Amino acid sequence: MTTETTPPQGEKLQKILAGAGIGSRREMERWISEGRITVNGEKASLGDRATAEDRISVDGRPVKLDNYASKVRRVIAYNKPEGEICSRSDPDGRPTVFDRLPKLSGERWIAIGRLDLNTSGLLLFTTDGELASRLMHPSHEIEREYAVRVMGNVTEQKVKNLFEGVELEDGPARFTDIVDSGGAGINRWFHVCIMEGRNREVRRLWESQELTVSRLKRVRFANVIIPDHLRMGQWEELDKDAIDTLAAHVKLDPAPLPTVRKQARTTRTGLKGPRGKTAAQGKGKKRPSPHKKASPHKRNRFS
Repeated sequence: MTTETTPPQGEKLQKILAGAGIGSRREMERWISEGRITVNGEKASLGDRATAEDRISVDGRPVKLDNYASKVRRVIAYNKPEGEICSRSDPDGRPTVFDRLPKLSGERWIAIGRLDLNTSGLLLFTTDGELASRLMHPSHEIEREYAVRVMGNVTEQKVKNLFEGVELEDGPARFTDIVDSGGAGINRWFHVCIMEGRNREVRRLWESQELTVSRLKRVRFANVIIPDHLRMGQWEELDKDAIDTLAAHVKLDPAPLPTVRKQARTTRTGLKGPRGKTAAQGKGKKRPSPHKKASPHKRNRFS
C-alpha cells in the first residue's frame, strides 16, 4: 500500500518576511529564534511555513502581505565614506550608512553585505530581502572589485600566492583577479576581485604576505559599478535594466520598479549632485586607478 505525503503548505516564514522587505533571510531567521515573530498569535519556530492568509506579526506589529507577490524591488547605490558603520544604530553615537538614505514608508532598506569602518566605496541597499539574501550567499559567487593601495614590497611571488590562494584563520581564500594600477615608491594601487564577503578578507589576504593596506575602496559589486559622479555620502537609485541584471545573477525574475531618481543625493545635507546616469552596469569592466598618475592596467595573471 502506498502512503501519500501531503506537500508542505506555504513558503518558509523567513522567505516570506524577506520578500516583504522586513529584512534579509538570515536576519529573519535570527528574529524567529529570538521569539520576535508570531504566526496567528503563536510564537514562530525555525522551519515554520506560512501563506498570505496567515496573520504574521513582528514585535507585536502585523506584517502586511497584500502586495507580497507584486512587491516593488528597489536598489540604491551608496558611496560610503570611511568612518561610517554598517549597523542601523550605534550606542557610541558613530554615524551609520543608514543615516543618509532616503526614508521609506512601510518598508526599509536592507544592506547587501557590509564594508569595514575604514573601507569606503560602493554599498548596495534594497527593499527586497530575498534579493539581498541571495546576493550575500557564498553559493552564488558574486564578484566584488576593490581598488586597494598597498604599502610594502609587492613581489611577483606574493601576487602569485594571492592569486593561487592562501590559508587564513577562517579557511582558504584567494583573489580571482589582480591588476597592477601603478603608484610611486612603496605605495602601489591594485584592483582586485573576490567572490565572497568574509570579514576584512581583502585586508587579511594582503597581510598574509606581510603587506599593509593603506586605502581600500569597493568599486564594483556584480554588474554595478560606482558612478564617477557619485560623491562620498551620496546615493543613487539603480535603473530597471541594472536591477534586472543584478537579480538575474541570483536567478530571480524581474520585478516591478518605481520611477528612478536620476540625481545623486544625500539626505543628511540636502545637497544634490550633478545630473548623470544612474548607477552604471558592466560585465567585469575594470575601473581606472584612483591614483591620478597611475600607469595603465597591467594584468598580473598566474594561471
